[in-house]
Amino acid sequence: MPHVRTREYKTPSQDFTLEYVEVIQRHHKRTPYSTNTFFREDISWSCVGQGPLNGLKAASGPGADAAEIQWQAFTNADNPFTATVGPGFVGSTCQFPQITEEGLEDSITHGIDLRAVYASRLGLNESLDTSTSRIRVTNNQITSQVASGLIKGLFPASSDIEVLVQSTSFDSLEPTISCPDANQLQTAITTGSQTWNGHLTAAAGLYAELDAVSGIATHDTGGWHVSFDHYYDNMSAKQCHGKTLPCDVNSTSTCVTQDMADTVYRLGNWEYSWQYRDAPQSAQFSALKYGAFVLELQGHLQDKISGQSQVWS
Repeated sequence: MPHVRTREYKTPSQDFTLEYVEVIQRHHKRTPYSTNTFFREDISWSCVGQGPLNGLKAASGPGADAAEIQWQAFTNADNPFTATVGPGFVGSTCQFPQITEEGLEDSITHGIDLRAVYASRLGLNESLDTSTSRIRVTNNQITSQVASGLIKGLFPASSDIEVLVQSTSFDSLEPTISCPDANQLQTAITTGSQTWNGHLTAAAGLYAELDAVSGIATHDTGGWHVSFDHYYDNMSAKQCHGKTLPCDVNSTSTCVTQDMADTVYRLGNWEYSWQYRDAPQSAQFSALKYGAFVLELQGHLQDKISGQSQVWS
């Protein structure tokens, strides 16, 4: 993930003093979402000893030292419902999604690099001081998994950190608030747009080649053919971990080539750019979808300028 490091950071003249930093980031390396896996994958994916941590800790009393719980995915042959869904990565011990060991290491490195640039400039201690620094996550567990690594690098003496999270009902970073206007705009930008549908039509040949490997039906109901998001996530997650591109489990000579994968990535990047930057309605759609977060960011900056906030980062 591109981020600030000492070798790229340009220190301004002494006429300026750094007062506040807000780091906004997405996840590091992770497994794909379960909705983006094939019915049966041709490779394995193990997360033994790397499962997400869960549990509960009290402020005091016996519960203050409660055990941490680490998830480890498994299946049981006696459960008759196991066979009602695709096995995906057969016998995997991973969650889909979860930050992987490689992603956790990336997160720690990210924190180390941030500390190298900002610790001296902002006077950051080795332990996180919540009166001057705050960490926020969403209700998606992978953000907490990234935070655990980032904090290790940025505040190396910290442990058992409390982070901020909004309710799923109104989380501005992962908005699920009902907004009919935003939904209508998204439809107008994507499946209701000649540009979008023309893009999908032009990619019909690529889709046919991908479907021949994955086994996804041409007229599926899972959304694989209304955008390249599913194929993008499936293959980029594999390649980020040095895994091979997929082959047909019934015909191992039928495989996704690197040229095919690169085309998926290129078209997927175009789709995101079209939705959030290039389509005529994209600015309004983005404002309706993520405007609440921008208002919060504006508030952070205004509170710092007015002296109402002592938070540095």
